[in-house]
Amino acid sequence: MQPSDKALVPFVSVDNMMRLIHHIGVEQMITQIAAQIETDFKRWESFDKTPRIPAHSPHGVIELMPTSDGEAYGFKYVNGHPKNTSEGLQTVTAFGLLADVYTGYPTLLTEMTILTALRTAATSALVGSYLAPKSATTMAMIGNGAQSEFQCLAFKAMCGIDTVRLYDTDANATAKCAANLQGKGLKVVPCKTPEDAIEGAQIITTCTADKKYATILTDNMVGPGVHINAIGGDCPGKTELHRDILLRSEIFVEYPEQTRIEGEIQALDADHPVTEMWEVMTGQATGRTDDRQITLFDSVGFAIEDFSALRYIKRAIEDTDFFEPLDMLADPDDPRDLFGMLMRAE
Repeated sequence: MQPSDKALVPFVSVDNMMRLIHHIGVEQMITQIAAQIETDFKRWESFDKTPRIPAHSPHGVIELMPTSDGEAYGFKYVNGHPKNTSEGLQTVTAFGLLADVYTGYPTLLTEMTILTALRTAATSALVGSYLAPKSATTMAMIGNGAQSEFQCLAFKAMCGIDTVRLYDTDANATAKCAANLQGKGLKVVPCKTPEDAIEGAQIITTCTADKKYATILTDNMVGPGVHINAIGGDCPGKTELHRDILLRSEIFVEYPEQTRIEGEIQALDADHPVTEMWEVMTGQATGRTDDRQITLFDSVGFAIEDFSALRYIKRAIEDTDFFEPLDMLADPDDPRDLFGMLMRAE
């Protein structure tokens, strides 16, 4: 028995995701995902929200990130295993699912390892468009792993930077990032120290993977007027910035209940004031207020961003061949006769 069309779920494999990205263009796709995220952040109050659900182990963490707007439900499965790099594996892998709330049926299944890199970059640059100095031309990219090129191209496309200064404790990672960015319209400056990397930068992005309390930026490294895009600290016990930087900064977050557990602000008192980005995007709160202010986006990633990315992909693959129909739902002629369907299949 052949499954009916309603029982076939569009599945976007890694191969098809890469085909789709090349079809649209990396920067264009990041910009379009950012627009969807902004749209969804502006209706923030319509979403069910919960901190992600983690399963920690000595090796890393596996998490589920669910949300719903009452019409569609989405979740992402994602891991974080910093030790994987030394074993030739990805630190982060992910897949995601979108479903119809009315029927409960899945409407999309997709890889999200590459898509997460795109949506993380989209979120960073979207927030940067609200908080970074408008005259910013240079970004320091500290941590040159799997996310770095996406971040650089996102800030080029959406915030107008033309120069990136790269630093990583692993010189091979910096060389990889610099090579990948050649011909992409950016001046690329490999640096030997983090101090060298931040010289002249109006935007500082930190994206390191070690699961520990780290001090990637010390207080004396951060001068007035910069925007810090801190995306590496994303679970309990994992931070990148010296606490004194936080005390000098105006801090912006996605979802405080999650960020206080996982973000840089886990180092601060539980009542330390922060501003939610959805409030800035809707005009209910202010972003950057003067040229000397230090703005800090304490980004840990939130389920609504993944929901936005999933909705974007669902639309993007319509009337294309960038997916394959997946037979993953039982569909008996009589919905009460599941056993009969099984027997007839013999």
